[in-house]
Amino acid sequence: MLICNRRAPTALGIMLGLIVCSTVMCAQEQAPQTMSDSERQARRAQHQADLEKEQQRHPTLPIGTQAPDFFLPGVDGKRHRLSEYSKYAILAIIFTCDHCPTAQLYEGRIKKLVEDYRPKGVEFVAIQPNAVAAASAREMNYTDVDDSLDGMMIRAKYRHFNFPYLYDGDTQAVAEAYGPKATPHVFIFDKNRRLQFEGRIDNNQRESLVKTQDTRAALDAMLAGQPVPAATTPVFGCATKWKDQIEMKQRETKQFEALPVNLDMATPEVLKTLRSNPTGKVLMVNFWATWCGPCVEEFPDMLKTFLWYRSRGFELVTVSANAPDEKAQVLKFLQNEHSAVRNLLFSSDDTYAMQAAFDPKWDSGVPFTIVIGPDGKIIYREAGEVHLLDLRRAILANLPDMGYVGNAAYWASK
Repeated sequence: MLICNRRAPTALGIMLGLIVCSTVMCAQEQAPQTMSDSERQARRAQHQADLEKEQQRHPTLPIGTQAPDFFLPGVDGKRHRLSEYSKYAILAIIFTCDHCPTAQLYEGRIKKLVEDYRPKGVEFVAIQPNAVAAASAREMNYTDVDDSLDGMMIRAKYRHFNFPYLYDGDTQAVAEAYGPKATPHVFIFDKNRRLQFEGRIDNNQRESLVKTQDTRAALDAMLAGQPVPAATTPVFGCATKWKDQIEMKQRETKQFEALPVNLDMATPEVLKTLRSNPTGKVLMVNFWATWCGPCVEEFPDMLKTFLWYRSRGFELVTVSANAPDEKAQVLKFLQNEHSAVRNLLFSSDDTYAMQAAFDPKWDSGVPFTIVIGPDGKIIYREAGEVHLLDLRRAILANLPDMGYVGNAAYWASK
């Protein structure tokens, strides 16, 4: 009899020169390659109009302004105030986040800034400004976690952050006061906590192509008692996700959940073809059963993972190991979960033969999850409940960068 593999759940299992990346220009929502020049121009015009509208609604703090106070929870489990950092001659507040691929590519540079300038009397505080629900599923296609405080804790530990990382996603009161356009966006204050610089860290998200070190230039000037050479610079990255965008950003999920859910029979031949991965994409296959508790528990995470990465050449196929005569209950479960992907059901109650047809080395039960590259090579394989973070990081390390050169390498590194 096919058994149900159970393992203790994981912590997460139980639980954008100015180019500001918005919902129309972020790599998460890049225009299709087939789009005409006129259509691209129309999108760019709309994009610029959107940017100007956002700046009017959420203006950026002017140079010379006193630093607005804050009292925010951090990844260390404590709440932090502005006054906490009064002993430092200079304070740099960097608005950044988890989900943005540009922000990810700057994490190492932020850490290096801390290493180089903290000994000189500069403190750095990072603040996550995004409303979590205001990021659409597609905007999550470069991340393993969301922008929640729990997600921030995971990222800070994973990447060994050496700076305070604070959460403002619930009220966005601090974000409203400072007005960060994108992540990352730097605000540097003098000893009297008057703003002397706001803008980018440097001029290129590809570190190898950087020619202007804007934040370093500002800090060096301030430390030398000189005027900042450029008090304001453009920023690029993912646009701040404001609470008033939540309804619009959740349309994608609602549209997916409204799609029909189908269930087809998986013959041995179908399973053999599935294992060869003819999709030309990164393919995740999840074997599960309605009678398997861990399978049912992790199923929503499988669908969420698909929704996050599907815009980057990623497919999900679910295969139920239930007996053929249990099709009705399997379909009902899939409909309740809004599983609008390719869903299959074993066409035979000879489960061992069905397993062998897909993978002769699969000798245990369900859940069983395997991720296969376009070349047919195995990227990830787990007999039992998946380690969700490991699963997502393995997928991210094997998806195309889509303009964010270095992102796959980011996820491949430890």
